[in-house]
Amino acid sequence: MNEVSAQNNPLPDPLLFNNGQKVKSVKQWPARRKEILEIMTTQMYGTSPGRPKNMRFEVFDNDPKALGGKATRKQVTVHIKEKDKEAQFDLLIYIPNKAKHPVPAIIGINFIGNQAIIADPGVKLTTAWVENSKMFPCGENGKATETCRGVNASQWAVDSILDRGYALVTMYREEIASDRKETMFQTGVHTLYPELQNREDNFSTMAAWAWALSRGMDYIETDKDIDAKRVAVFGFSRLGKAAFWAGATDQRFAMVLSNESGAGGGKQFRRGIGENITRLCTVFPHWYAKSLRKYMDKDSELPFDQHFVMALIAPRPVYLATAEEDRNADPAGEFETAKASDGIYKFLGTKGFAGTTFPALNEPVFGQIGFHIRPGGHDVKMFDWIQFLTFSDLHLQK
Repeated sequence: MNEVSAQNNPLPDPLLFNNGQKVKSVKQWPARRKEILEIMTTQMYGTSPGRPKNMRFEVFDNDPKALGGKATRKQVTVHIKEKDKEAQFDLLIYIPNKAKHPVPAIIGINFIGNQAIIADPGVKLTTAWVENSKMFPCGENGKATETCRGVNASQWAVDSILDRGYALVTMYREEIASDRKETMFQTGVHTLYPELQNREDNFSTMAAWAWALSRGMDYIETDKDIDAKRVAVFGFSRLGKAAFWAGATDQRFAMVLSNESGAGGGKQFRRGIGENITRLCTVFPHWYAKSLRKYMDKDSELPFDQHFVMALIAPRPVYLATAEEDRNADPAGEFETAKASDGIYKFLGTKGFAGTTFPALNEPVFGQIGFHIRPGGHDVKMFDWIQFLTFSDLHLQK
């Protein structure tokens, strides 16, 4: 597969109904958006349950003098019950004390546990499984220990986020749903909905993470210190893919910040560069619905691509961040997705994407769609956060 084959099978137009008719007015867009949502749900991400009827929020920590008095730290357990089964996961929340409340917020899932994003002894250690790897050195035999505190802090610019007047809300991926083949669909929220697995459009792990972000938003709507209408959803790598889908499925998120989300996130599949559908479906078979497997080795022939997810987010702002050495994520492919989304954003009355040629390193493109490429590899750096916060200031600050 190569770029020539992709050119021979051009991108499907989000402004064409399934019957081939053109979307002629903004009034027609909700009907077409519904079609796109159905396509992406049934063909890629899988079906998710609705908002749980039996859900409660337990605030078990509320410290107004956290981080030397800079923030109020809240920790909240989200309890969900379905029939005779229960699941729960924790939210870690920092709210800047000096900013005028209610404040805008950034919500995202973390890789290694809430205790890992900052060396704060007041944060509860997760009891879920944790990995111990070169990127995420944490714990012993899958158990979080005191050594896990702050090991992921470099990817979470907590001080900068708070200094700019934003609250931060985070949750841990493994408390929500297992990210391991050997325990996929057997833990967390998946245990509540077994009936959503024995089907082609099953409740995937990517969908579960996105669904949990929406449950985080449910809590935010109850917190008087946070402005629920000014919340950006953030994610890096596979969790950037989840943030992308959360923004597509839940229009309460005012903005999406996607860092190096690559295949199944910001990049185009049909370019045939970097991570592909076969790798997603074999190495990570739980990430997406079983229905995606029929497109293995057919990346250039998809009847959709990731600009369809951008269309679901539109006209809300989206930022796609990439890195020069992150070839799996195909930086040029993420840029092409931004370009391909310009039309729908302009159709819906925004300025769209200002990028026409691939930008130089460290030269961000701002607009309703933002983009940058920085030096280095697969990571979240301070440069990324500076752009995210600048973009957020443009769109979320009053």
